[in-house]
Amino acid sequence: MKVEEILAKLVSFPILGGQSNVSILNWIKEYIESFGIQVHLVPNKEKNKASLHCRIGPAVDGGVILSGHMDVVPVEGQKWTTDPFILTDLGDGKLYGRGSSDMKGFLACCLTALPEMVKATLKKPIYFAFTYDEEIGCLAAPELANTIRNHYDETPKYAIIGEPSMMEPIIGQKAIYIMETYVNGSAGHSSRIKQEVSAIHEAMRLILWLEKKMDTLIEEGRRDDRFHPPHSTIHIGQVQGGIAPNVIADKAHFFWDLRTIPMDSISLILSEFEAYCRKRESELQNIYPDFKIENIENHPPVPHLDTKANDDIVDLIKKISGNSNWDTVSYASEAGQYANEGFQSAICGPGNIAQAHRADEFIAKEQLHKGVIMLHKLVEELSNEQFS
Repeated sequence: MKVEEILAKLVSFPILGGQSNVSILNWIKEYIESFGIQVHLVPNKEKNKASLHCRIGPAVDGGVILSGHMDVVPVEGQKWTTDPFILTDLGDGKLYGRGSSDMKGFLACCLTALPEMVKATLKKPIYFAFTYDEEIGCLAAPELANTIRNHYDETPKYAIIGEPSMMEPIIGQKAIYIMETYVNGSAGHSSRIKQEVSAIHEAMRLILWLEKKMDTLIEEGRRDDRFHPPHSTIHIGQVQGGIAPNVIADKAHFFWDLRTIPMDSISLILSEFEAYCRKRESELQNIYPDFKIENIENHPPVPHLDTKANDDIVDLIKKISGNSNWDTVSYASEAGQYANEGFQSAICGPGNIAQAHRADEFIAKEQLHKGVIMLHKLVEELSNEQFS
């Protein structure tokens, strides 16, 4: 199958993050197995989702993991001019469809290159590592990366995460954490604002503390100029509370996210915020004993990626991609999770992240073909006796 045909098939599976991925999983599994490669599954507890991994080539140390995810984001509420789950060629050099860029394009490149991988005399192995639920927090990658490390007798050295990067090596990624904060105050007439505890007023104090914390980190010179912006960010994306202008709100909550550069610690920022929450509780429970602030994890932290520009993985990607530049990103990916398992990791894949998660998502045909060429060059490198 040509890369466009495989991509069309992958796009036709409307598997959103959080949903069962059995249909697309089985198609990919059967396709890989048709070339005589043994596929291993890493299911969730409910057995309605699974990641997959496999090895192509010899069981020796030093191989390369090709990492991607099978799920996509929703299309509801977006104004598409094509059917999002039918790959559409409008004759403008682009292929439209949900996931075409993020990141079924890379999966299609991997599957297209598979026949050549099987035929080649590889001196180092190639591994496929495809996950579920990446789009709702990179939930499956830690288990898959750990499984790959422990399942095989040999140990891979590198991991290339094929997120859309216009074929440019991405060596850094901010850590990301999303939290929910709930405030329980006391209801009452608005004229009694000093005799009650407004959940909204307290939520605003917490929000201002978070903004001040971000500004303090910047003022202290905690910056990493590889990133855009070059500092950690704290952002409040949703706020809800109250029932009327003249009623003191007894409930309020807000959602916020942390995106930290490698030198900053999510756990330290959280512990300081928790200490401030407990301080406010002790002060205001004298007015309203049931006053409470509760912080709930929205999803587990996605760790940062801090690959160095002179690491071997960067030289490898530069060589096979033909791109001598590198960059960093502030979006979440599974790269940091593979790095945490000891694999030298970087992001590089076809397509543009600017097209991800939007209506009429597309991947340029040129990018798709460049992705296939990169993997052909990877096969050449790993077939070389001198590769290390």
